[in-house]
Amino acid sequence: MLDAAYRLFYNDLKSFIPESRMATDPLRTLAYGTDASFYRLIPKIVVRADTEAEVSKILKQTTDENLPVTFRAAGTSLSGQAISDSVLLVAGESWQQWEVLDNGRKIRLQPGIIGARANGILAPYGRKIGPDPASINAAMIGGIAANNASGMCCGTAQNSYQTVDSIRIILADGTILDTGNARSRDAFKATHGPMLDRLGELARRVKADAPLAERIRNKFKIKNTTGYSLNALVDFSDPFDIITHLMIGSEGTLAFISQIVYRTVASPPFKASALMMFPQIEGACQTAHRMQALPVAAAELMDRASLSSVEEKAGMPSMIRGVSPTTTALLVETQAADFATLSTNIQTIADALEKRVTLRTTDDGRTHEWHLAGTNQAFSATFTDDAGRSDGLWKVRKGLLPSVGAVRNPGTTVLIEDVAFPIHSLAPATLDLQSLFSKHGYREAIIFGHALAGNLHFVFSPNLGHPAELDRYARFMDDIAHMVVNVYDGSLKAEHGTGRNMAPFVEKEWGSNAYGLMREIKEIFDPGSLLNPGVILNPNPTVHLENLKPLPPADPLIDACMECGFCECHCPSRNLSLTPRQRIVIQREIARLIVSGDNAARLAELKKGYNWQGEATCAADGLCGVACPVDVDTGKFTKAFRGRAVKGQPYQWLADQAADHFGPLTAGIQAGLRVADGLHRLIGTGAMKHLAGSLRRLSGDRLPAWLPSLPTAAAPPRTRSTAQGERAVVYFPACVSRTMGPAAGDPLTDPLHVVTERVLRRAGYRVIYPEKMDSLCCGLPFESKGFFDQANRKSDDLEKSLLAASGNGRLPVLCDTSPCLERMRRTLGPQLTLFEPVEFTAAHLLDRLAITKTEDPVALHITCSARKMGLDNAFMTVANACAETVVVPYGIECCGFAGDRGFNVPELNASALAGLKKAVAGCIAGYANSRTCEIGLSHYSGIPYRSIMVLVDQCTQATDIR
Repeated sequence: MLDAAYRLFYNDLKSFIPESRMATDPLRTLAYGTDASFYRLIPKIVVRADTEAEVSKILKQTTDENLPVTFRAAGTSLSGQAISDSVLLVAGESWQQWEVLDNGRKIRLQPGIIGARANGILAPYGRKIGPDPASINAAMIGGIAANNASGMCCGTAQNSYQTVDSIRIILADGTILDTGNARSRDAFKATHGPMLDRLGELARRVKADAPLAERIRNKFKIKNTTGYSLNALVDFSDPFDIITHLMIGSEGTLAFISQIVYRTVASPPFKASALMMFPQIEGACQTAHRMQALPVAAAELMDRASLSSVEEKAGMPSMIRGVSPTTTALLVETQAADFATLSTNIQTIADALEKRVTLRTTDDGRTHEWHLAGTNQAFSATFTDDAGRSDGLWKVRKGLLPSVGAVRNPGTTVLIEDVAFPIHSLAPATLDLQSLFSKHGYREAIIFGHALAGNLHFVFSPNLGHPAELDRYARFMDDIAHMVVNVYDGSLKAEHGTGRNMAPFVEKEWGSNAYGLMREIKEIFDPGSLLNPGVILNPNPTVHLENLKPLPPADPLIDACMECGFCECHCPSRNLSLTPRQRIVIQREIARLIVSGDNAARLAELKKGYNWQGEATCAADGLCGVACPVDVDTGKFTKAFRGRAVKGQPYQWLADQAADHFGPLTAGIQAGLRVADGLHRLIGTGAMKHLAGSLRRLSGDRLPAWLPSLPTAAAPPRTRSTAQGERAVVYFPACVSRTMGPAAGDPLTDPLHVVTERVLRRAGYRVIYPEKMDSLCCGLPFESKGFFDQANRKSDDLEKSLLAASGNGRLPVLCDTSPCLERMRRTLGPQLTLFEPVEFTAAHLLDRLAITKTEDPVALHITCSARKMGLDNAFMTVANACAETVVVPYGIECCGFAGDRGFNVPELNASALAGLKKAVAGCIAGYANSRTCEIGLSHYSGIPYRSIMVLVDQCTQATDIR
């Protein structure tokens, strides 16, 4: 229950925020009580604000009612700056407007746009935003700017501070200021003149204090996100410029960032990478120092412990195995606008390192290798511009965090800290850091980082739930602070933000004078200290040891989760219920309550709420596992959760009957589709929608939802194989293709199996069908509901039938539905060569067909199963071969139909596809490779979605193959 102050605030919010965008219940507030850090604070109220006007009103109210408020975008922050025990204001997908300015040299972005999306928008201009954090595929612009996040390449020259052009903010009193708009500045001068005067006076005072001003300049010569951006006071005199730059790295403690204009940077198309091995860390650090003056975009340092953590993983280069305990690697990348400049860059690097260069070009002339020979490396180094080989090298670096996170003991947390040193001190500082790990017993710790910027990350996994472990961590952090500050005058936070984690050490790093400036800045912008209190400035010396997140074992399928949030933007239920990270948070709390026996009422409430929020609305598509650094697939957990729920229940008998009588079951479904189609034709769409909706409500939502795009019944596929064709393929039409035909009213009336056979025969293939096809199923409908025994029985039957049809694996096997093929690849034996339609078409059909491209724009939906199988490029290859213009809506990955879940939980499908209609405006049709997905896609887009084989059929004719 909310106390009186929060109840009053909640009631006030209801006057302009719908209750559907607020949460006060135990389950959802707990779900939002975590970010990517190792802290937890459970908010009293979570409110999703969709507009500036709403944020302004909320801040006016929190100020008037003296309630703290914290802002949150993606929640990927690592230092505890996106959590609150008061009001949590979430600004996510409603804040995704953007505008490209000055032919790509600037871009205006709202805070809910993911960093990688911004770069995708800028790609046609050959530009990108400056900051390049490792979390750029999940982190949103609001957090990137508010934390002054940087990354591997941007250093201190291209971070948000250096590339911000102007900013639009909402202050604690609700005032909106756009520093790039003259009218807004004039209005602000009229209402907030004293505030501007105080900032101007603060800057003059700092500039007049020469030692202080010089210290500030020196501190920001290396990466530094400890405290506020005091360099704004020495770099600028105009108060609006000062405000613009103080917002960068302010972590939501000074104002809400509603818009930012970045000056963009070039995105060179030509790149080459090399992994350089050094016998001692000193050599690696000295080389990185020299590279600061060379055309090097990135130089990633990895110590021996880092290399050891990944050396046995598949695909790792052999050169990192079996090296000496002191070996250190530098992963180096150079970038250029053209190949000639790239070659010149490598020659310049080689000359500076006193190496000889030997250039080798592959036979096809597409890729090149530059071999650098010398004597002071344990191995020679080779630059390559081959994208595949470069990706293999970068897998070493990108695999480091997962290597620790995936193998840690249950109950432990993954801590990733970042510090920075003057680069001339990088070698001794790294050795001292290794000594501290040894001193405190963190033998699993690894060190890696952005060597060009003197920036090191270190990762280890303590169990902070044990008092002795917490005490050890506290002593370690004290030693780290002493070493970084007192020995090397470095940065305790280089790019992750101060948050709660480093707040007790800000004054130690900066000194009392600079710390006093920070307190003045906070008081100028937030006199009530209501904006994200406790973050950056905190008088509590042990705040970094409090409110720690419990990580009890919950299930082996999810225990490795680090709660980083990289999965969330891929989840179809993210705007409806819970995300994968939040599902795991709830399951961990349920597990903790079960073990402890505490609070039975809370346990019961969480379990009850999870049934819909967690289980029913999970599409179980597995895209979260693709994005997860430690390969946690929450969809797999959901299927196991469902399996436990049905174990020993009468449902098992029904599942057995369905599996054993699959032919009659699909025939019954076809009969149902005929009845529904006939009734629809008889009474019309409006009456059908009303009738079906009424029956569903009367059934307590047990009856499936009806959609106008519901398929008609498919005519049965032929059971005899075709006689002609110089090549042969086994074609297995999935049960959904055998059952469901085109939608009612679709002018294209042939079912998918007829279309697919026609395309195959047109390309000269003899089509072979497996025997007793009406009883065959890959098992996916059973697996998705947790009936694993029945699913595996169906898989076994299918495997036997396909082996017989393919001559024991001699012939390729084509399945026309992506989700089914994905399960077949997971469960069927290696003797079978299995193909998904776009995969088979791209590899074996396109060059045997004469293609006439359609000039009409078409939409493409790459199914989640195809994404998991890595078939994105194959989808694009086929679509681009058949259409002049292909539209792939951004942010719509899983459609949320999830087999039959679109019928039973239609809210999931509606939420996942909320932006589809606008995204495909102008397209005449859409294409995918899953008949059930196409039902929802058609309904929510307003255009017909069909299998991509239909597009191939329409755009091709037979060609003379000689």
